[in-house]
Amino acid sequence: MVQLKPAGTSAKGRIGAQDIYAALKEHIARGVFGETGQLPSSRGLAQELGVSRTTVMIAFEQLHAEGFIELRQGARPRVVRAAVGGPDQVKRTRDPRQVRLSAYGARLRGFSPWSAEAPGKVLVDFRHGDLASADFPSAAWRKAVAEAAARRPDRLTYGDPRGSVRLRLALQGYLWRARTIRCELDQIIVVNGSQQGLDLCARVLLDPGDRFVIENPCYDMARQIFAGAGASAVPVPVDRSGMETGGLAQLDARLAYVTPSHQFPLGGVMPVARRHQLLDWARQFDAHVVEDDYDSEFRYDINPVPPLFGLTEGGNVIYCGTVSKTLAPGLRLGYLVVPADLQAVFATAKLLCDRHTPLLQQDALASLIESGAYEVHLRRIRRLNHERRATLLNALRHRLGDKVDVEGADAGLHVVAWLNGIPRSAETALLEGARAIGLGIHAISPLYAADATESLPDRAGLVMGYSALQTGDIERGVHLLADLVERVAGGLS
Repeated sequence: MVQLKPAGTSAKGRIGAQDIYAALKEHIARGVFGETGQLPSSRGLAQELGVSRTTVMIAFEQLHAEGFIELRQGARPRVVRAAVGGPDQVKRTRDPRQVRLSAYGARLRGFSPWSAEAPGKVLVDFRHGDLASADFPSAAWRKAVAEAAARRPDRLTYGDPRGSVRLRLALQGYLWRARTIRCELDQIIVVNGSQQGLDLCARVLLDPGDRFVIENPCYDMARQIFAGAGASAVPVPVDRSGMETGGLAQLDARLAYVTPSHQFPLGGVMPVARRHQLLDWARQFDAHVVEDDYDSEFRYDINPVPPLFGLTEGGNVIYCGTVSKTLAPGLRLGYLVVPADLQAVFATAKLLCDRHTPLLQQDALASLIESGAYEVHLRRIRRLNHERRATLLNALRHRLGDKVDVEGADAGLHVVAWLNGIPRSAETALLEGARAIGLGIHAISPLYAADATESLPDRAGLVMGYSALQTGDIERGVHLLADLVERVAGGLS
């Protein structure tokens, strides 16, 4: 008789019908029941496992219903031959490289897979893009969500793919107050974070084989989105004033992705002369500029810079904004402002993608903006992040001194720390040493184009986010970093 080892047991430790079903199904897929394909009798199996015959029959009947076994009166159950080596077995032996994919899927196979640090492994993490949970306006958000949930429309139905009229009206006013952007209501498309906004741009504006201009270094997820659409990247170097636009006149491309108000990751602000060069290039080649204004709310030592969108009243510019840096990345709320002649096609693309962004969250965000609570929250977290930034800069100066050069500290929620005396070749040792002591640091080199290695600096560089950390953690993290840099530098001599 076959000895079964069920996949699990009930909470009280007893074997249930589901356990027997799962174990038998696995045995069938592996061909355990041999040439005859006969299973044990219900009576014999019940005695062997110490369960009732009824429990075994429930498992048999489920296998029969799914086509794994045949049941006949007075005979032992028999395996359906086609079930041997079935889907479960295929899953265990199939080579992922042989899975047939679309051209899009095949392109994605070449990208770096998403990964996250295991919880509890990092004591202090300078990962950029994270926010402190204590900064979230929990009371105001709960109130806004409760009010949104209490509204009872005449019927529950799908919403406008462009976003609720209420939220778009609130955003229209906010964008004028905060960013001097004038636009019509229908030019605003509410999206599930800036990531979906960029994906819609790729779907609407790029074909396989097209070229797109992108900063080098850059926000790598943007590069992957456009490359995933089948387009080829044309990396353009970046300096302390953002993208070097002087050579654009010779580049024929369909789209340019830029972060002109606070270049990611180096932090430069694009001056007006370069902005006009970029816009002239877009007109010359009938291309579009995607302006990612991902953290424009955070300015410390410089005045707010008007966006590209305002220089042309739209024109060839698509403006992309988000609340991922002001409220929480997990809310997945963002917006595009598109030229008037693209509003219909972007609305259709959003409709086909996912119908619309969840209405409850849209309504809650509209309430925050309308009531003024959103801008009150912005002023509060701007002060908090100003303090965190000052703590980080002071700690780096006191602990590392001339061993570090800091770039991009005038705005945003991160800085770039260039480590003097630590060559790029020692980057792996630096990261491994950090993991060993529970320090989360993140190299800048993956943000450079892989085929433009000549633009990579010779020294190691770190992108250091501070918006998720308290001041004491920042000081502790820099202390650990300074000791680590000293050890790595000592090992090089």
